[in-house]
Amino acid sequence: PGKDQSYFLHGLNQAQLASARFPIGDLHKAQVRERAAAAGLITHAKKDSTGICFIGERPFREFLSRYLPARPGPICTVDGERLGEHAGLMFHTIGQRQGLGIGGRKASSGEPWYVASKDLAHNTLIVAQCRDHPALFHQRLRASQLHWIAGQPPSLPLIGTAKIRYRQADQPCVLASLDEQGAEVCFAKPQRAIAPGQSVVFYRDDECLGGGIIDAGYT
Repeated sequence: PGKDQSYFLHGLNQAQLASARFPIGDLHKAQVRERAAAAGLITHAKKDSTGICFIGERPFREFLSRYLPARPGPICTVDGERLGEHAGLMFHTIGQRQGLGIGGRKASSGEPWYVASKDLAHNTLIVAQCRDHPALFHQRLRASQLHWIAGQPPSLPLIGTAKIRYRQADQPCVLASLDEQGAEVCFAKPQRAIAPGQSVVFYRDDECLGGGIIDAGYT
């Protein structure tokens, strides 16, 4: 369960899965390492990969800077108070704490700041103070670019679970509506840091049904 990759594989179809085999899918990684060591494989003790696997270990901001021009803009609170300046909205993600560069402020609670949203039209990064700030939570989301592994959508309403990020615990939800523009999902509990552009992946018990791209989270 700690290494389940179905979140990333929800875009596969039946033709691809028909040719797929997972010969060590019933083993935990520690067991695989033990067998690799017994077989004399030099990679048995190699560290787990982190970061973005297809570009290797490197500073994320430096990598993006090679391809995307910097576009500085204001950092503002949810109430519109300007706190500083960001180097580019693409360098930040919803829920992010590190790297904001706004530090402590007078007459402040001292709690850390988090990215709550991005105002693309005004190139503004919106931040909220405290990990549990209401601006970081939404109970509903809208998703598009849907893909269903079975080749067709499930019957509605779909009462199941979903993930909005890798390794998140399954979150009870209802897939309430489905049309040409996408799907509306309502969670049993508000979800923290729903990030547009990330995937929402749907499950029914242990079956991965498919998923889509998050357009927006809302209350």
